[in-house]
Amino acid sequence: MAALWNLPFTSTKPAAVAIHYFTEDIDYPLPTAAVTGWLERVLAKENARAKEINYIFCSDDYLLAMNRQYLNHDTYTDILTFDNADEPGKLEADIYISLDRVKENAATLNINVNDELQRVMVHGLLHLLGYTDKTEEEKKEMREKEDACLSLR
Repeated sequence: MAALWNLPFTSTKPAAVAIHYFTEDIDYPLPTAAVTGWLERVLAKENARAKEINYIFCSDDYLLAMNRQYLNHDTYTDILTFDNADEPGKLEADIYISLDRVKENAATLNINVNDELQRVMVHGLLHLLGYTDKTEEEKKEMREKEDACLSLR
């Protein structure tokens, strides 16, 4: 699976924010400090502070089980964001991303898998920052914010 996700993230800059990367039930090369730097730039642009953000990359089946257990939704999804903040003004969360779903969405949209993965990663972060995507207007705003954040890479 590693070749499918070949992320071109490289940097020697140490992370200033506690952003961590994990996998569950998949073999996947984790992002390096460069992606953390990008996410830090997104937070800075939004004047936000993070205590700890965990990105967990997993399979469709793993995320479907979580969707059923925690949200009572029996559908596949590309991302679930759990806000764990106990301090006002400091982001703390677990963001689960199905790499199976990201890959399928990228193929359907005829876009690069890495671009879709980064869009999904920042989508979860934007939810933590208070952006929603329930209505058509909110979806439009979310997409514009995603695009602005992607331009910070």
